[in-house]
Amino acid sequence: MRLLLFFDLPVETSKDRREYSRFHKFLIKNGFIMMQKSVYSKLVINNVTSAAVKDKVSKNLPPVGIIEMLEVTENQFSRIDYLVGEKQTIVEESMDRLIEL
Repeated sequence: MRLLLFFDLPVETSKDRREYSRFHKFLIKNGFIMMQKSVYSKLVINNVTSAAVKDKVSKNLPPVGIIEMLEVTENQFSRIDYLVGEKQTIVEESMDRLIEL
């Protein structure tokens, strides 16, 4: 399964930018991969792992902004159509990226 995380965070003040940076670093440190500027994905092995990741994210939310998470199967995720430009070669699409907790 794959967790997709979408966020819209303000960056008007220096405090906002600090919180954005902190949240971005948290996502990267916890195995999320950037798909687009505010769209990240993470492989999870099952519902238990998914729930643990969701809980960890909810405990590290910035004070303002919108965070959304969507759980999809690998089969659903593999059907993404890249409509503009070329497919990125840095996107990892194999199960080899799974990290056991």
